[in-house]
This record gives sequence, structure tokens and C-alpha cells, in this order.
Amino acid sequence: MPDKRKILITSALPYANGSIHLGHLVEYIQTDIWSRFQKMRGHECYYVCADDAHGTPIMLRARLEGIEPETLIARIWQEHTADFADFHIDFDHYHSTHSPENEQLARAIYVKNRDAGHITQKTILQAYDPEAGMFLPDRFIKGACPKCGAEDQYGDNCEVCGATYSPTELKHPVSAVSGTKPVEKASEHLFFQLADFEQILKDWHLAGHVQTEVANKLGEWFEAGLADWDISRDAPYFGFPIPDTEDKYFYVWLDAPIGYMASFRHFCDQHSIDFDTFWQADSETELYHFIGKDIIYFHALFWPAMLHGAGYRKPSGVFAHGFLTVDGAKMSKSRGTFIKARTYLEHLNPEYLRYYFAAKLSRRVDDIDLNLEDFVQRVNADLVGKVVNIASRCAGFIKKRFANQLSETCVEPALYAEFVQAGEQIADYYEQREYGRAVRDIMKLADRANQYIDEKAPWVIAKQTGEEQALQDICSMGINLFRVLIGYLKPILPSMANQAEIFLNVEPMTWHSQTEPLIAHRLNPFKPLMKRVDMDNVQNMVEASKTDLAAQTQGTEMADTTLSQDPIADVIDYEAFAQIDLRIVRIVKAESIKEADKLLRLTLDLGGENRQVFAGIKSAYQPQELAGRLTVMVANLAPRKMRFGLSEGMVLAAGPGGKDLFLLSPDSGAQPGMRIK
Repeated sequence: MPDKRKILITSALPYANGSIHLGHLVEYIQTDIWSRFQKMRGHECYYVCADDAHGTPIMLRARLEGIEPETLIARIWQEHTADFADFHIDFDHYHSTHSPENEQLARAIYVKNRDAGHITQKTILQAYDPEAGMFLPDRFIKGACPKCGAEDQYGDNCEVCGATYSPTELKHPVSAVSGTKPVEKASEHLFFQLADFEQILKDWHLAGHVQTEVANKLGEWFEAGLADWDISRDAPYFGFPIPDTEDKYFYVWLDAPIGYMASFRHFCDQHSIDFDTFWQADSETELYHFIGKDIIYFHALFWPAMLHGAGYRKPSGVFAHGFLTVDGAKMSKSRGTFIKARTYLEHLNPEYLRYYFAAKLSRRVDDIDLNLEDFVQRVNADLVGKVVNIASRCAGFIKKRFANQLSETCVEPALYAEFVQAGEQIADYYEQREYGRAVRDIMKLADRANQYIDEKAPWVIAKQTGEEQALQDICSMGINLFRVLIGYLKPILPSMANQAEIFLNVEPMTWHSQTEPLIAHRLNPFKPLMKRVDMDNVQNMVEASKTDLAAQTQGTEMADTTLSQDPIADVIDYEAFAQIDLRIVRIVKAESIKEADKLLRLTLDLGGENRQVFAGIKSAYQPQELAGRLTVMVANLAPRKMRFGLSEGMVLAAGPGGKDLFLLSPDSGAQPGMRIK
């Protein structure tokens, strides 16, 4: 039995401005498995998280919806917690960064660092949107990366080369709020002097608190020099006011990680737990953060430095993971592979995904791929065909012939001991976050159990006279091997494990509760523990995700592709608008459709790729007028099957209709394939 440890675990805080999707769930499933495993081992372990509820995007979205930011974040909190609960993510506490605990801790950490000389004040030039009347946060400026030249990058870091920079360094910047070019405007700001902690951070990294790949990346940042970090934002802003200032607010990335502490503080207050034991500088407890590789800079540099400067302990480990791809490509709304958690839940068992992710995850920072065909095959083969199959092959005989009573002996003690002894290696894999290796070892044991049943052939023995005891012994052995396997899978499949515990008529399993077999034990009636994955349900989920996109991008009827003088439609938020991909196209060919009163068939050149679109502009244009003309299309609209063929997008026009209908035309110099920003 290992010594009892005190462990605090967190996942990165989801932003309270959108839905949870499968890419997010990689992290929460990875963390939840580790938390459940530690609790099964008997450790004092807590898993906390919260919604990241501050920042300009939330302020702007609330304004667009005509509600207060507090109303918006409360609604999103309800949505997030429901999604997490239905995926069996078992937080000990789930809080919000917009909380009294977080404000108190953020102010205290800031003041301690300020009084220790780690905060400085500077006058800086910032991007300002004169049309919107506000300074622009980094993520509301887009342009070309100053390091590698990649287009369409945010104002704080490049997703192509990983560089970080100031928004003023962007090439060809535009405001994401109004679409205008920002101007520079001076403002006083507060900065955290990260370089004060350079040696402390280097020593911490060298001590093994981050993965090797992360340490290598951090080494590059040290070589480039640690810059001061702007921790203030100008009004208007949704967040906490900075002490001793009039119109400055804490930047969301200052109070967001403090949200880990605040969530735990709230939990401690409710359960009479000593908060300081886990956070004091000389604490012997363990603190682990699970994060995505895109936020390493904040968690492995700013966060430990800020904690150290305020007199708190640094994390025991920061565990970064890669991104999720689907069918080998980046998640795509147009292909239906950008799948929301709730959309998945409407079609599939959440434990299918928990198992599949676990089978792919390791301690490395590699991306993982959700291959939908492999997903179906692996779940069906492993969970249904191997694990559940062991119980279903034996339970029927135990019920019909022995009134659900197991044998009074274990007829294969060496085999049972082999399964129990395998648990320590599997436990080590869990501890090291090598879930894929743990799954492989568990499935090897499942193969061994099925091989035993095949060799003993209880269905043959059941037909033989005088072999009742042998039949009971074989099936009891199969049930006991199944019990060990379920114990090993419980961190991954908590719901199926709970159903198995009911069937086995046992208390909730711990890691060591299967060391001895069940002898002369009565089972409950067996019920199917998991159904096979149906590929039709997977395809329906993908189609439903495409429908989500079509709904977000508004009108889906190709005959109604006009921007007319009708009353303004209901507003959509910026997030939804930003998903619309508007592109310049050249009309290669236009054809009349005899059977259609309104439609023309257009062949569009999208910069090397041709698309077919049916457009309701027949009343205003003759086909021969359109060939060679440039116009604008919605390029990421889900294809729509029509009577006349497949329409692969939408062209944009304006006017009341009839002959007074005008295709949008770009200025001279535009080229097919250009994106409208």
C-alpha cells in the first residue's frame, strides 16, 4: 500500500463565452481519469476547476445580447457544468473566477508582488479602435505574424510558429470589433517584471516540474529574454478593479489562474479543510495543473513567478497535452467534425469517448486523433467484444444453474494472482499518465480471460451430466477475472464500473479491493453493461454538427441569398460571426436552369478550387453577363443537396428582389480566394 498523499489537481478554466467541445474534453477526461485513479489508491485528492469569466469578449457578447455580463456567465456556467457532469467529469468543486474569493486573492497576490518591487508602471502605445471607442485586447486584433508572416493571427501570439509579441508588432492589423484599422493611443499600464524570477524559474524547470518538450520550449524563451508582462487593462472591461487605480482592471490572465486557488478556497470553506496547508510556500502537499500546449507560457512562467513573488508555493507539475484532430485533420465546422459536447451526448454514450481518448493519451505533448471509424471498431472490439463479453458469457450459467451463487473455491489461483500482480504496472502507467499503455495491458488481460473461457468451453460442459461443479467453478473464475478488469478500468469508465459493482454485489471498488477473489458470493442479475457503437449514430452526430453551423451562419435556402432592406434580424454574437468565412470568387460559368424560376447554376473559382453554387439571382442577371466577374461567397457553409445537384456555398447579393438585386462586387485588385476580414 502506498503512503497516503495530499494532492490538489486542476484543469485549465474553460472560457465563459462558448460551449464545451470535444477538443476541450481531451483535457478534462485526462484530468478526471488521473483524479479518480488517485482517489482509488486511497489518497486525499481534490479536483477543482472554474469558469474563466472575465475579459472584453464576454463584455461585448453580453452587450450584443442586451444583458449584463453576470447574467451571461451564469447561463454559461449552467451549460458547462451540465456537460461536464454528463461526461462523468467528477470535480470536487466547480467555481467561477467572478467570485469574492478570486477578487480577494487576486488583490492580495498583486499587492504582495507590488510591495516586493515586482510591479512597474509604464506609458505605452496601445491599439485603439476609434469607431468602437475602446482599447483593443490582444485577441481582438488580427493581422500577419511579425515573426513568420502567417496571416490571420491574433495580437498576442502566432498559432503557426508559436511566437509571442505585442499587438503593435502585428503587420496589417485590423480590429475584430469594427473591422477598421486600429490607431495607436498612449495609456498608463502596470507590468509584472517576469525577469526578476529568471533563475528561480530555470531551477524549477530543471527540477522536473514540466515535461521535457516543454522545458526545451521554455529554454528558447529564456534565450530570447523574459519581457515584462502587462497585467492591466483600460476601462471598459469586465473584471476586477486594480487596487489604488481609477480606471484599470486586472488582465484576465492574471486572475484566471488565481481562480484555481479561489475555487479551492471556496471548497475548503465549505468542508473545513485547511487551505494554507496546500498553498503555503513550504507545503509538502502536491499541486498539479493539466493544460493545453497553447497556454504553457502562462502556466510555466507567469503563474509560478507570480506565486513565488507573493510567498506561495509553486506547482509540483504542469502537464501539457496536445490538440485534438478528427479523421486526421483540424476540427471543421463545415465537415461536421467540430463537435460540441452536448451534440455528442445526444447521439452517443460518453464512456465511448472516455475510453477512446484514454487509449490514445500519453505523458507527452503529442496531438491525438479521433478517427471515427477506428473509434467505432475499437470500442466495439475492446469494451463490448472483450471486457463485457467475459461477464455475459458466464453470468447466464451462474444465474440459471446456481441461483447467482459463485463457487466456494478459486480453481485457478495462479491465473487470478497473475491478474492481481499486473495491477502495479498498470497503476504505474496511470500515475505517469501513460493511459494508452495501461489500456493495452488491461486488454491483454481481457484477451487472457477470454482465452481461458474458450479453453474451458462452459457451454460444452453445461451439456454434460455430472459436471455441475466444474461449470460453476469455470464461470465463477470468469466473473472474478472480469471483476479485476473492471477495477482497473474504473478511472476511465466510472459509470460502467458502477453498473458492474451492482451486478457483482460489491462495495465501490478501490485499487486494492480485488486482491482476493469473491468466494461463495451471491451476484445480482446481470444486465447488459454497454451497447455496441452504431456507425449510423456517429454519422448522425456529424450531420447534426453541420446543422449547427448552418444555423449559426443564418439563411440556408439558396434561393434567398439576398441582403435586402428587410428589418434587421436578431443579433448574433461576434464568435458566431467570426465563424463565417467570406471569400472573393470569380464566376467561371453561369448557367440557366429551365426547371427553376429563380436559380442560376454558378461555377466559382475559389483561388484554384472550383465550387458549384445555386443562386437565386435569375430575375436580375442573364448568365452571359456574369462570366469572369468577381463576387463574394460564404465558403464554409455546409454543402446542401438540392433538386438540381449539390450547392457548395452561397453568393451574397443585396436589394429588395426582382430586377433590383445586386451581386456584391469587390474593389479592383481583389483576387479569387482572398478572405474578407
